[in-house]
Amino acid sequence: MGKTLAEKILSLASNSDVYKGDIVVVEVDFAMAQDGTAPLTIEALERMGVEKVWNPEKIVLVIDHNAPSPNEGVSRIHKLMREWAVSQGVTLYDVGEGVCHQLMVERGHVKPGSVVLGADSHTCTYGALGALATGIGSTEMAAVFACGQLWLRVPESLLISVDGKLPKSVYAKDLALTVIGKIGADGATYMAVEYTGEAISELSVEGRLTLCNMAVEMGGKTGLIAPDEKVVAFLNECGVPQNYPLLKSDEDAEFSAKLELDASDVVPVVACPHSVDNVKPVSDVAGVPVDQVFIGTCTNGRIEDLRVAGRVMKGRKVRARTIIVPASRNVYLKALREGLIEIFTEAGATVCNPGCGPCVGTHQGIPSPGDVVVSTANRNFKGRMGCDEAEIYLASPHTAALAAVTGEIRDPREDAS
Repeated sequence: MGKTLAEKILSLASNSDVYKGDIVVVEVDFAMAQDGTAPLTIEALERMGVEKVWNPEKIVLVIDHNAPSPNEGVSRIHKLMREWAVSQGVTLYDVGEGVCHQLMVERGHVKPGSVVLGADSHTCTYGALGALATGIGSTEMAAVFACGQLWLRVPESLLISVDGKLPKSVYAKDLALTVIGKIGADGATYMAVEYTGEAISELSVEGRLTLCNMAVEMGGKTGLIAPDEKVVAFLNECGVPQNYPLLKSDEDAEFSAKLELDASDVVPVVACPHSVDNVKPVSDVAGVPVDQVFIGTCTNGRIEDLRVAGRVMKGRKVRARTIIVPASRNVYLKALREGLIEIFTEAGATVCNPGCGPCVGTHQGIPSPGDVVVSTANRNFKGRMGCDEAEIYLASPHTAALAAVTGEIRDPREDAS
């Protein structure tokens, strides 16, 4: 019997012949923790009596969720991370470097066929490069830091086949939300969500990162897309040597569930408050007044996303408070060189330092009660952005930018930009 991509990767990582449902101990290729989880990981290591990590070259810490620090307590956490990283010889990406998930891929820490674990739920993003990547808890991460191994249950796989071509003004974010709307927020629990088809091949690597990023929003253990020449070119640009396998699912692999979509049927959508699977066509909610717009995050803060927003906002003024946060310093610099930062600033938007920004809800743009927010992030449950009484709509960068300059939700297909 053939194997799915997830089964192939975990067979390699465990040096055994495994299929869905098997319990395996895998060798971890890379591990990451951020400022919301690293302190607990460090504390757990100390309780274990671990003095040195298994391999400092395969571990990074990232300060991104509360960066710059909003208060003294967070500053103490950041200091702890900095001092621990120095003591262990571990790489630390400090304030302003960017979101952990963007840094992991653009700094070459993720390779096809590898197992990458992160103490953050959106670690599944890296599946866009053909890696088995998933989020784990801080105590589990402490064990990984200590020995470089972890046990996992081989997940069942959900195959999502998308043929055809996405229409104009429809993006990977619209596709991701459409799938979640069909499957539900828990419809793929502990499954490897594998995307395939003509429309997926046509997506840029950045678009694929968006798709895999949101696999966890349908309960997925990871998102996966078989690597191709676009991934190889992306990794070449990141300086990653081509010494990795380009794996894909076998034709006779057994998938536990399948979903087939025609890309031409996908329309611009939003996830309405207060659930990511409360998905509706933008046309159904057009005209809803908007108080705040947020463009950024590990879902849609890459240069491709900022280019879309810049095209919409060029020569126009914002009518809603607008916060734009590039996903990394490299993305920020590209946006600066391309004149996008100038476009955003002239439009009246606020451009913040690279990082998670308002997404986590601890600083930088917490909405007030009753505010309607259009966000390119991945979650919209009550309190996600720091206010239980705000209403958050999730959307593509085009839909979000259009809401910024019109002051209301509008269908991007009607936008001439």
